[in-house]
Amino acid sequence: MLFVVAVLGLGLIRAAFYQPEALRNNDVPAVEAPAPASAGKCGTQPVRAVRELRGMWLTTVYNIDFPSKPGLPEAQVKAEYLRWLDLAVAHNHNAIFVHVRPSGDAFWPSKYAPWSNWLTGKLDGTDPGWDPMAFMIDEAHKRNIEFHAWFNPYRGTQPAPSGAGTDLAKLAPNHPLLAHPEWRIAYPQGRTGRLYFDPGVPEARKFVEDSMLEAVQKYDVDGVHFDDFFYPYPEKDQDFPDDASFAKHGGGLTRADWRRENVNTLVREMQQRIRAIKPWVKFGISPFGIWRNQGEGSDTKGLESYSAIYADTRKWVREGWLDYIVPQLYWTIGFDKADYAKTLPWWAETVKGSKVQLYIGMADYRIGEKGDWSDPAQLDKQMQLNDKFGVQGQVHYSAKQIRANRLGAVDIYRSRHYAGPALPPQMQQLPAAPPAAPRITGANRGKDGTLTFETAPGGQATSWALYRTGDTEAALVATGRAGAPVVDRKPPSGPATYCLTGLDRTGNEGPPSSPFTTAAS
Repeated sequence: MLFVVAVLGLGLIRAAFYQPEALRNNDVPAVEAPAPASAGKCGTQPVRAVRELRGMWLTTVYNIDFPSKPGLPEAQVKAEYLRWLDLAVAHNHNAIFVHVRPSGDAFWPSKYAPWSNWLTGKLDGTDPGWDPMAFMIDEAHKRNIEFHAWFNPYRGTQPAPSGAGTDLAKLAPNHPLLAHPEWRIAYPQGRTGRLYFDPGVPEARKFVEDSMLEAVQKYDVDGVHFDDFFYPYPEKDQDFPDDASFAKHGGGLTRADWRRENVNTLVREMQQRIRAIKPWVKFGISPFGIWRNQGEGSDTKGLESYSAIYADTRKWVREGWLDYIVPQLYWTIGFDKADYAKTLPWWAETVKGSKVQLYIGMADYRIGEKGDWSDPAQLDKQMQLNDKFGVQGQVHYSAKQIRANRLGAVDIYRSRHYAGPALPPQMQQLPAAPPAAPRITGANRGKDGTLTFETAPGGQATSWALYRTGDTEAALVATGRAGAPVVDRKPPSGPATYCLTGLDRTGNEGPPSSPFTTAAS
């Protein structure tokens, strides 16, 4: 339990480990998936593809997912990462969220932060001699998977003994909290203490932003991603000791309002600065699943992000500071204090009318726990509700839970929701340049039965989508990065008609090619 508290935070543990006082009927009526988007016609048939983000969190802190342990050689780290991408491909995912700044450190050569000890096995900032970020992004893109760089803004260390805790002697020589003690806050007291960048110090906030934006400037990331950690989750009888910064910068606000405004400023400025650097990069946050209870909030009785960690998540949506939001709804359908079937509609209503896309953080890690989590179909039922309420994607916590496939739960939801490929949802607020129609000029059938197409580009495309006609429509059968072979791995044995489209960097699809009909095998 101490390990889990150290990673997730006490408030999240309180919510995650509630048990329902009485079980309810978990049956969810069967519903249809969201209507696929249409990009035109392949001959006489409409071209349709599911538009849905599908991803998983690849957690590096405490080596929860990756690397399997600290201090591994470069070749082994790379091999492990490629196996995670293989898993993503096997489950028809189109995005991966990689923990590249878990606690004031970095998985890239940074002038703002020391190297992560979860990579190197050392707290002294030792250079591993290679660039994991460049490798991870390049390999994800080869598989046409979006790479979302996952940052924890304010955390400066993790608790000892795996992390430095609050022991300054264990910090790397180039750690910014050594050079700037005025930015540094230790919380909580005792052996689970960490160092934090004080969110109330404007210079510290600017430095934290700069350290994350360095990765945006240097690398071809598709998204910038935060999870639920802003101000720390509350500890019993201990308040976050920010008296000095509040006295200097409080500006007449209550401490709670001032803290919320500090986080609001970080979120707003990050969105503005990302747009200025690379306007196609998406910005999203995965907050705790309860904004506020009752009233304008959800029909819940749990910890509130608004008052506990000063995260005014609803405001971020209403102000349009995010491109997507991924609330962590880590509770079952029928759970007394936070019923999935009640929190989900609240979030769907919150994003309604905005340009902010709603994805849901799915609790794969809880499958197999007692109570309703012992039902292997629990996640499938939740995803049926997601479809019903217009959710545009899911992110699963975490990668190793997908691989573990406890109780066969992953097999169930994969077969019912991720059986075929999907394109990421379009975002109308991002730049759009749909490429002209490409051409299919030939096809070759391999000994393994696959069909590989000869193609000619029609314009500057980032990726492609391959469609095959059926009885009434042309369905998406494969996707890939521009330059990668166009392949249908499971073609019919008889003649089949195909069309190809190109997509720009933000997923806007151009018109289909002219139809191309293959010969029978």
